[in-house]
Amino acid sequence: MPVTMAAALRGSLVTLVKGLSSPRWQQLASRPLSVSAALCGPEAPPARADATFKVTMVPGDGVGPELMTAVKDVFKAGDVPVEFEEFHLSEVQNMAMAMKGKIHTPMEFKGELASYEMRLRRKLDLFANVVHVNSLPGYSTRHNNLDLVIIREQTEGEYSSLEHESVTGANIMKLGDGLFLQSCAEVAQLYPKIKYENIIIDNCCMQFDVLVMPNLYGNIIDNLAAGLVGGAGVVPGESYSAEYAVFETGARHPFAQAVGRNIANPTAMLLSAANMLRHLNLEYHSQMVSDAVKRVIKQGKVRTGDLGGYATSDEFTRAVIANLAV
Repeated sequence: MPVTMAAALRGSLVTLVKGLSSPRWQQLASRPLSVSAALCGPEAPPARADATFKVTMVPGDGVGPELMTAVKDVFKAGDVPVEFEEFHLSEVQNMAMAMKGKIHTPMEFKGELASYEMRLRRKLDLFANVVHVNSLPGYSTRHNNLDLVIIREQTEGEYSSLEHESVTGANIMKLGDGLFLQSCAEVAQLYPKIKYENIIIDNCCMQFDVLVMPNLYGNIIDNLAAGLVGGAGVVPGESYSAEYAVFETGARHPFAQAVGRNIANPTAMLLSAANMLRHLNLEYHSQMVSDAVKRVIKQGKVRTGDLGGYATSDEFTRAVIANLAV
């Protein structure tokens, strides 16, 4: 593997570790994580905004357009000061802030290897994906009171189409993972006060509060963890570069078989929208949308099929609107 790649990875790790003690990190760490904002928000109602924000919307494929309609309906009912500019993927040139649905790459176009999603991540340098997996109050699963954050590097690794060698054995990805482990160990020696250990991915679920991992393993854990709290329909996610922020569902699946059937769960996209509002410092509206979604789920009267109910997407959206504390 090229020395330059190893150096770049080590540099990224050093930057990450140094950043943990920076004032900017301390500022971010002192804020409640977005998904649980409704549970630990400030006592005093946050102030409303006096400006309108423009946000790019890329509906994507599968049920993406239907979920975006739910977001627009809730925002309209809640008088949220956001104006969406809707684009298809091919039209996207620049978007400082965006909401995005899953973008599907048809099999017949995969001869170029890199998927449309990967091309977009590279174009905007969306190197970090953050998924906060949180048990929903009122919805019981086998494992309750879960609260973990998964931070995934998502522009390199196996999905980047840069792999040129595969080695099978006891620990499968010996070259790529070997470099990752070596770089982590070298950086850990520079910071002896930070406890460092490594663990095989199969054994790491439900053992940690925060997980930082490379592309493939982050994707695996994202989806596994979503299943622990209710599935792909309830977990929001967000992706960041130095300049851009893109908000989407945490577990990425187009759910193509549900298109036009009015059965997709809008929860994940609505919570993602609430996270976006918090990112824009629209605390009042973020809390309002998040509270309404969680109130509907906790009441248990209106739930989509994936949560054991019989409600349609539209019925769930109307229930959220009815619970907005405008």
